[in-house]
Amino acid sequence: MSTKAAILSEIIKNRRSVFPESYTHEEIPTAIIEQILESANYAPTHKLTQPWRFTVITKDAKAKLGAELGAIYQRVIPKEKFLQKKYDSFAQKTSQANVIIAICVQFHEDKVPNWEEIAAVACAVQNMALTAEVLNVGAYWSSPPLIDHLGDFLGLSENEKCYGLFYMGYHNAEPREAKRTPMSEKVKWMEV
Repeated sequence: MSTKAAILSEIIKNRRSVFPESYTHEEIPTAIIEQILESANYAPTHKLTQPWRFTVITKDAKAKLGAELGAIYQRVIPKEKFLQKKYDSFAQKTSQANVIIAICVQFHEDKVPNWEEIAAVACAVQNMALTAEVLNVGAYWSSPPLIDHLGDFLGLSENEKCYGLFYMGYHNAEPREAKRTPMSEKVKWMEV
């Protein structure tokens, strides 16, 4: 295996979701955030639509996002299903992260099917996650149902939709093994 392939394989295999409760309060420099975002720009994109759109949420805007998620939760969850712990978790998670990036898709229905745009954005986020791993930045993609209601908060256009929040922070989480079944159980070969 070539050196590049070995390095890439190691990065891929070591990447894990790192959650906000493990984040330290160390600030991620803007240049590092931009480097992580720049890697997203090289994801595959059919017809070069480059559908990824990101909103970087930092500083006081994190508290505004936490309050907005809490307000949405209060508004859309029936009273009998409302959990105070869940409501409180929005402000807690947004305050624990150093940076939160809203993951959005800009659709081009006249050019490609929507699923291709979503797949391109998922590839872009994978690039971000791998770059964060190399830079020792913990990250994870959260996609609670409440994101369907963030369009106004994020200033999304009619042809855009939020598909998640990418939480990031330097962290003190211990490395952990991947839990994967063998690839041979997921692959079928056809030769004739």
